Amino acid sequence: MSLRKWDAIRVYLILSGVSSLAFAVMFTLNMIYEAEVVGLTPLQLVLVGTTLEIICFSFEIPTGIVADLYSRRLSVIIGFLLIGVGFLIEGTLPFFAAILLTQVFWGIGATFLSGALEAWIVDEVGEEHVGQVFVRGSQAGQIGGVIGIIVSVALGSIALALPVIVGALIMLVLGVFLILFMPETGFKPTPRGERSTWQSMFHTFRQGLGLVRQRRILMIFLAIALVGGLYSEGFDRLWQVHFLRDFTLPGLGTLQPVVWFGVIGIAGMLLGAVVNEIVRRRLNMQNTKALARALVGLHGAVIMGLLVFALAQNFVLALGALLVASVLRGTVYPILSTWTNQYIDSSVRATVLSSFSQMNAFGQIAGGPIVGVVGDRLGLRAALSASALLLSPVVWLIARAARHPEAIVEPLSETEAVVTP
Repeated sequence: MSLRKWDAIRVYLILSGVSSLAFAVMFTLNMIYEAEVVGLTPLQLVLVGTTLEIICFSFEIPTGIVADLYSRRLSVIIGFLLIGVGFLIEGTLPFFAAILLTQVFWGIGATFLSGALEAWIVDEVGEEHVGQVFVRGSQAGQIGGVIGIIVSVALGSIALALPVIVGALIMLVLGVFLILFMPETGFKPTPRGERSTWQSMFHTFRQGLGLVRQRRILMIFLAIALVGGLYSEGFDRLWQVHFLRDFTLPGLGTLQPVVWFGVIGIAGMLLGAVVNEIVRRRLNMQNTKALARALVGLHGAVIMGLLVFALAQNFVLALGALLVASVLRGTVYPILSTWTNQYIDSSVRATVLSSFSQMNAFGQIAGGPIVGVVGDRLGLRAALSASALLLSPVVWLIARAARHPEAIVEPLSETEAVVTP
């Protein structure tokens, strides 16, 4: 007896909330677990991040092509299950080799999700409605993230391995839920008789590249993805260390200073939910000029927030700047995703979106070591300032995309644009 599939929007919102909860449980204290329990040195911590990005970079296109040829639903399910298995290994085997193996599972799983998840929900609800769904999904993710941070701090006070294990189990349960209830009605996979494994995959990959070549505006979006990767790796790895080393964290009674990171995470999530609701109500997601103006303003504010955070000498000022940068950074995603998807044909959507994620991973691989070298030689403030400067070209790229002739025409429909391989 088969179970009835649920409404796609409801599944997407549950998926967004639960996955964010699981990630928050695992990651709020993950760096502390790896340093204190596993005993990783700073170099080993960097190697963990580098391993993850190399795996993501290597597998983005193959997994995206699988999603376009066979099933986006299947790709999403595989992704969550692999991530769950990976972090279960990390939480139960506190060794450097096990941590590296976790990055392999996590990286491959993330690439199965990348592109496929977005493409699935776009096909299920339609391009004209997906902007609102992306924003609502982001809100659900922020709520799940707040709960996950609280759970992580509570579990971490018992044992630092517990958040990793519990978060992994939540991820595995989510994968099982999707097997039972996730629908897929909008996607038309290649008929079985027409599949020819690697030959079909290569053909689909060429279609994706052909679309990027044909629609030059997508090249600008690729550059935006690259710049996003260049700055993010250094910031993500160093902001907590900056707080610990360059500031005296105010006391929180008998609680450990590490609880501040839970407070910062929760504050960011709550503020993000408010900002995303304002965006959902005020921003016309079908107006490309409005989307571009919003992205320019948001990225400009993120850059200023990063610079103030890096250079501030006062804890309160640094905390405020960090929250501004973090909240607006999260708000950018649904807006940029909505804009980008308007110019990608459904038949190669997962492949093209995966190429964007691959470019972002390449940026992280290239930008992380640059920021790290700056940090070693000039200090954390200089390193975080360098991250902000690496992001600055994105404002010019977005403005250029908004003025591009292809941005003025009607967005790509499902039947337009014959792609030349």
